[in-house]
Amino acid sequence: MKYFFHLVLFFAFFPLAAQTKVDIIGSIEWQKMEITASVTINLLSAGIRLPTGRIHAEEIITDEYPHLMRPHLLALPVDSSSTLGDLLNRGEFSLLSTDAISLGAGKIPPSLSTDLTVMSAHYTVNLEALSGSLIRHTRPQDTIRVLTPAPVASYTGIIIIADDVLPIHGRNASAYALPCIFPKIWDSDMNMIYERNMIDPAAAPTMVRYVGSESLFQNNPSGLDPDLRKLVGDNPLRVIARGVFGIRPTDPIIDREDALLIVSSAVNRRLLREGKVAIVLNNEVLRNTF
Repeated sequence: MKYFFHLVLFFAFFPLAAQTKVDIIGSIEWQKMEITASVTINLLSAGIRLPTGRIHAEEIITDEYPHLMRPHLLALPVDSSSTLGDLLNRGEFSLLSTDAISLGAGKIPPSLSTDLTVMSAHYTVNLEALSGSLIRHTRPQDTIRVLTPAPVASYTGIIIIADDVLPIHGRNASAYALPCIFPKIWDSDMNMIYERNMIDPAAAPTMVRYVGSESLFQNNPSGLDPDLRKLVGDNPLRVIARGVFGIRPTDPIIDREDALLIVSSAVNRRLLREGKVAIVLNNEVLRNTF
């Protein structure tokens, strides 16, 4: 019975690809919070002749695209311990929702290769939409507070710089911090400073924005990339991560003193609720291909 289930699942994912050469290639662009994918069909392997078979080829691409995209969506890291597939296994997400994300992608109409043997269509999946579908709360959870807050400056955003190799908390190892949809932020005493339930869904389409270090060194007065400046404003708090945490090392750890600059002020705590947080990662991890 278990073998039969796996066989059915295989053909559910790849109903036509084994018979006809239909392929998908793409990348996860964490800075843009999107997945770009190209689906191609080899017209000769499908027995399709042009021009009469063009519409049939387009239909095959349209039908196969959700099945081909599905495993890549399910492999997406949601947080430091779970992928979207893990949520599916726990009943917290459904295949229908997964396919709805795929079908909501932007699409460039199919085109033919110069030798007229391959047809390709291009898709863009918005990960902000996926992030929004995974948020279940309507009111944000309060952030951690201190009993005797010290006077601190008010900031317009938070930038956590985590683009170097960092020690992994609890392990004798180091690694680059990795992106995910819902990273947590911890202080050096391992108090949780930020997690998904602290964001206001009405104010923040995503929990954080990922950027490369070049976004901090632009040729303008603030030094910030214009899009980053829109998020964190003209006077962001810049914090250097001291470590990283998680089964998958996605969660930056910041000094306790830096964390107090955030949690000691109502203005600065609001930056978390509004998702005015950017994490600087190494460019090597900001783009993943498949």
